[in-house]
Amino acid sequence: MDRSSVVRRRNRSWPEPLKREIVAATFEPGASVAAVARRYEVNANQLFGWRKLFGPPGLDTMTPALVPVVLTGEVASLAPPISPDDRIEIELASGYRIRVGGDAATATLRRVLDVLERR
Repeated sequence: MDRSSVVRRRNRSWPEPLKREIVAATFEPGASVAAVARRYEVNANQLFGWRKLFGPPGLDTMTPALVPVVLTGEVASLAPPISPDDRIEIELASGYRIRVGGDAATATLRRVLDVLERR
């Protein structure tokens, strides 16, 4: 069998200064490891290993950091309160119109809409 046309894969040897340069590029604002890996033609998993070796001290890329949270006072609701007097009108493609008050139960409204859509 002729093996002259078979391309053998060979492990590349990366000089340490180049590794450090590539790792530094991953810490630039807005940079992603995947994009940097593609730019330098490096496997992203290899790059994560280099980040552990050559990244900032104390950096553990696999463990997320926990940040303390302090709640103060009550959280304001994003939606304004709904009054029973508030009304909306829903017009379906089938021509049906429904007027719904603010106090309508969501499950009931869903059942009514399902029935009307099947007609």
